[in-house]
Amino acid sequence: MNTPIFDMHCDLLSYLSNVAGANAFNKDDIGCAIPWLLDGGVRTQVTAIYTDVNEGSMKLASKQADIFVELLKQDSRELALCDSIFLNNWEKEPTLALLASIENAAGLGNENAEWKSVTEQLESILEKVNRLAYISLTHHTENRFGGGNYTKGIGLKKDGQKLLDYLSGRKIPIDLSHTSDLLAEGILTHLEKERLNVPVIASHSNFRVIWDHPRNLTDEFTQEIIHRKGILGVNFLRAFLDTENPERLFDHILHGFEIGAGEQICFGADFFYTKNFGDPSRIPFYFPLAENASKYQSILTTLSQNLNQDQLERLAYKNALHFYQNLWN
Repeated sequence: MNTPIFDMHCDLLSYLSNVAGANAFNKDDIGCAIPWLLDGGVRTQVTAIYTDVNEGSMKLASKQADIFVELLKQDSRELALCDSIFLNNWEKEPTLALLASIENAAGLGNENAEWKSVTEQLESILEKVNRLAYISLTHHTENRFGGGNYTKGIGLKKDGQKLLDYLSGRKIPIDLSHTSDLLAEGILTHLEKERLNVPVIASHSNFRVIWDHPRNLTDEFTQEIIHRKGILGVNFLRAFLDTENPERLFDHILHGFEIGAGEQICFGADFFYTKNFGDPSRIPFYFPLAENASKYQSILTTLSQNLNQDQLERLAYKNALHFYQNLWN
């Protein structure tokens, strides 16, 4: 099996911006190194601009946007920009295309930034990267926009509302993968109340009914994404699958099909640089069956026991591809 892949999330840009001597082609450092992506048949990879909540978040986000631009210049034979032209010719394109996203809107505005600076930062990043696959308002902690997935009881804040208002009609999806439940609820409520045109996705989250973790989606939020015709990227991290059972990856994927997400479910593997991570309980971060981007084809082969060819292709690339083709045309 050699099915093309469209993956919704990796942290290659964060690795390149923060690790001394980082190299996008170093397979020993990160599971989404360019050679791993090529080995796995990845045709499009979303690369997140990730920042923590601190005073330097805007500067670091701008740096990662610059790295995204420079990365595309390194080897034009293998790497391309995922724009509307590429998407419309996707199945004929032989190269790997990269697409940027914002993981944590702290990169758009630190806690002290004036609102004008927030919008100027967004426009500056867009000018560099051409398109954004999505914006996550938060990561695991609280920021000026709302509550992250480890901050219970903190929902959508006023600046979060303002950012959603600003995004309406801009064809930039909002991502629920790192929201608190209260923030996810607040986002959906505000979109409905104000009748905003903002697509809703979950770029790299699994299903809480399969593995009870605050990073995973409740079936209620999953159904909202299905109803809104968004997409749902399955995460490969052991902590969000099941810390003991590697086969749980397949349970999450099959659950998505069982609850009606057959036209939404896709991959959001979430490969990142793990060598400086402070929590030893997370090691190993990935099970061997999903430890780097070369594993997509073997994962699809295993799933072929339960899914037909059309379902496998929807998971691998069609759902994500069709979502962005429809959004950006």
